[in-house]
Amino acid sequence: MLVPGHGRERGRGRRHRLEAIIGTDEDPLLHAADATLASRAADGDVQAFAQLARRHGPLLRVYAARILGSDVESDDVVQEAFLTGWRRLGELDSPAGIRSWLIRIVTHKAIDRIRVRRHHDDIDDWDPPAPAARDPERIVETRLQLDAVWDAVGRLPDDQRRCWLLRETAGLSYQEIADELDLPLSTVRGLLARARRFLLRELEAWR
Repeated sequence: MLVPGHGRERGRGRRHRLEAIIGTDEDPLLHAADATLASRAADGDVQAFAQLARRHGPLLRVYAARILGSDVESDDVVQEAFLTGWRRLGELDSPAGIRSWLIRIVTHKAIDRIRVRRHHDDIDDWDPPAPAARDPERIVETRLQLDAVWDAVGRLPDDQRRCWLLRETAGLSYQEIADELDLPLSTVRGLLARARRFLLRELEAWR
């Protein structure tokens, strides 16, 4: 016998069980500001930090891949960055700047990977596959040129290096860089100009 309302109750029960499995948009952390999540994470809230990782992970993976030149190591670099970030949350000066702070950690991790990789990897693991007819001497020359670029980038002052990487590898606009690093737009322009002059001077032999 059909009991009035029984079908609706059963439907709600199924919906509640499904929401328990996949989650819902009603999670208060889902729409919390970065500053709120970072503050809670700094107090030991693992779920708040997990939400930050879900929110910014895709951007950080794309950024790491652009620095590294491939997607192969980007997941590892971002995972290492999140672990480092979790351990060092106490060093974060401004909770609202958590994304910029994580980007800086990813930048350092990616550059460290490149420095290690260039001493151990085969040329084909670093450069895109070259046509078989390409002169091997040209491949070696390209590899040496890339090494020279990253050596020079590694010698840039921190602020200049961050601006250059955000501009040339992540493709951010000047305003986006200013927002990410919490710097005046004029300062970003000056830092990029000095970084480019330094790199041109250091790489003069390759021009």
